Amino acid sequence: MTQPISPFAVFRNRNFTLLWSAQLVSTIGDALMALAASILVYRATGSALSVGLMLMATAAPSIFIGLFAGVFVDRLDRKRIMLASEIARALLICTIPFLVSQNIAFLYVVVFASSAIGQFFDPAQSSLIPEVASDQELAAANSLMAISSFGATAVGFAASGFLATVSIELAFYIDALTFLFSAGCIYLVRISHVKPEGETSVANILGNMKHGVSYLFNQPILRSSFIILPVMGISFGLSNSLLLPFATQALGATEFEYGVQEALTSLGFVVASLLMARVADRLPEGQWLTISFVGMGIAMSIYSQLSSVFIAFFFVTLSGFLNAPAVVARQLVLQRNTPREMRGRVASVFFVTRDVAFLVGMVMTGMADFVGVRELFLFAALLVLAPGILALFLPGLGQPAARWKQVIQLLRTAPVAPAAQALRPATLEDIDGLILRYAPLSVLSPAERQMLASHARVLQAPAGSTVVKMGDKSDSAFFILQGKTVAGIKEGENTRWLETMGEGDFFGEIAALAGVPRTADVIAQEPTTLLQIPAQSLRHLMAHEAISQNVRTKFYERLARTNLSELPRFAGFDQVLLKELRAEAPG
Repeated sequence: MTQPISPFAVFRNRNFTLLWSAQLVSTIGDALMALAASILVYRATGSALSVGLMLMATAAPSIFIGLFAGVFVDRLDRKRIMLASEIARALLICTIPFLVSQNIAFLYVVVFASSAIGQFFDPAQSSLIPEVASDQELAAANSLMAISSFGATAVGFAASGFLATVSIELAFYIDALTFLFSAGCIYLVRISHVKPEGETSVANILGNMKHGVSYLFNQPILRSSFIILPVMGISFGLSNSLLLPFATQALGATEFEYGVQEALTSLGFVVASLLMARVADRLPEGQWLTISFVGMGIAMSIYSQLSSVFIAFFFVTLSGFLNAPAVVARQLVLQRNTPREMRGRVASVFFVTRDVAFLVGMVMTGMADFVGVRELFLFAALLVLAPGILALFLPGLGQPAARWKQVIQLLRTAPVAPAAQALRPATLEDIDGLILRYAPLSVLSPAERQMLASHARVLQAPAGSTVVKMGDKSDSAFFILQGKTVAGIKEGENTRWLETMGEGDFFGEIAALAGVPRTADVIAQEPTTLLQIPAQSLRHLMAHEAISQNVRTKFYERLARTNLSELPRFAGFDQVLLKELRAEAPG
């Protein structure tokens, strides 16, 4: 029996390791800053509402900037957006100790500005993960990123509780340094940028934003995931804002014990995220959401009735543990069901909705000054049960996330699977049909379309048949007119799923352009019709910048996924061509 690929195998990818490291260190600094800011405000005002307003300052920019930020993420260089964001936030955070000595109100202003910059960073980072991890590795990648994104707060929260007894201002300087470290890691990431179609005008920005929202609501699984966001966000916004006043008033905890409590929540999250790296694909995303939210609702309800700090430590750890499945499942839903060129916009819609709901929950925190923190926290706990129940019935969420297991079985048949059969020469109608599915080809003139048709052939691949076999020699690329294919590679006794491709996608460009054997197996997952294009025709197409940019980006994205840069056979590539491709590739 073949052994499953280790969830840590994704760390072999240099780009992923850099992104993970950047997020890990930056998150520790963010946790330091977040608690330090809350402690400063609570010391100055003694009001739960004031703490809620501080947290609102981190979410409010999403309302004004979030959707527009997603459009820019899809149109501009994502790496440069992330790099500029980290440097700008480092400079901002450094000013906090100087400004708060003048007036505590400046703290709200700086936190608001830092969060506004983060609206560009978050969707850019979320969009890059599927580009550095294969489909089979995506669950593990998101689980590990969840650890660096949320789990590292354990260190930050614990350190913040300690610094509260020494020098709370030091937390802001440390946070600034973590942003600079993150910027250094991002600078070393090698990810190419796909130039958008059309100029970055107001009309195009608004049109792109509308297109992204429309795509989200036309996909059942994305729409269902979106529907549960508001209730979840309100509950989390309310409970997060209440944690500090609840710990001090209801539990009688010190600021240090509050920091330990937050650290234990993150520790529980880390443990569950490591577990999810191995088991995330064993259940449908909807089932993970139900387990997560219902479990958290029960744990939080019990926590709301406690009076002992030490017993509370156990239940906040359990709550953090149960949060991880929902975080990983939501990311998988978004990344696996959104095309590369739209991930920034779709991610931003999710982030904006989440943050607006957080704001509503944070505003409700002020009610604790009148009805009591214990009663309001119980309400937040009961509220989180709703999205868990909804996830059982909403369309799409019940579809199995373990579909990759079926794909792996299919890819293992590659050595003995029948080959796709050539049907006939292509026609101009075939080329026009491909253009409808692959927009960059729309730049072709009528003469170029006719020329392409004269050199191309149409293939029919029945479900389960092999289109290309790893190691075979061929100089053709393939565009999918109809159907779906899966690509994978053999690694010792294991089979690794690289990606799934549908109408308008292409593959085979590495062998066609670089003159090397096929770098992966590609099998038809369902009856598939393909357009086979010779290497020379593909080179002619790449005379157009829109096509060249798209092909080059996919070329190097696939090299990164298969780790070909580390294999001896890479030396056999057409080095002149590779040099030209690198020189043309941006970023």
